[in-house]
Amino acid sequence: MQKANDVSLDGCVLVQGNQMWFCSARVGNYRGVDMWTAEYKDGKWTNWQNAGKLLNQDYEMGEMHITADGNEIYFHSARAGGKGGYDIWVTRKVNNKWQEPENIEAINTADTEGWPFVTQDGKELWFTGWYLGSPAIFRSQKINGQWSTPELIISQFAAEPSLDNDGNLYFTHHFYWDSKQLDADIYVAYRK
Repeated sequence: MQKANDVSLDGCVLVQGNQMWFCSARVGNYRGVDMWTAEYKDGKWTNWQNAGKLLNQDYEMGEMHITADGNEIYFHSARAGGKGGYDIWVTRKVNNKWQEPENIEAINTADTEGWPFVTQDGKELWFTGWYLGSPAIFRSQKINGQWSTPELIISQFAAEPSLDNDGNLYFTHHFYWDSKQLDADIYVAYRK
């Protein structure tokens, strides 16, 4: 069990309302890096706990995004049954229990797709894929309940998309030299 002074490496934060999800390498994990949750109460983050065996070990959940209604988690994983590399999967909450993940086949390829973000209205899925050998940002739109073939939005060394409520796109730009990543900075593309 994790104690307050134990060392941990935390990242990939998602905050919705008074709940935080984050990935962490720490004592008590089911794997090297697990998803954890915390609750904002009385002005501080408390009740931090491992998200559990089902999501972490059984579903092999990687970086994720929860829909605005809290009923779907989109995540990347190299779990069995995918098309190759990381794929994006979705698990849905039914009767307060997360269901077996489904592969989002319309967007996954034999390469890597991950770092998903779903817009507030649930109509757009933004993610990182590979284009010409480097990370790029793609978008799929939900049409008649199905995700469309993704379109390339920003190519070459762009990754980890996130949108604010005004539709501005935040992403990480990676700088490589001689096949080595030297830098990563956060950029914004404003919606006109």
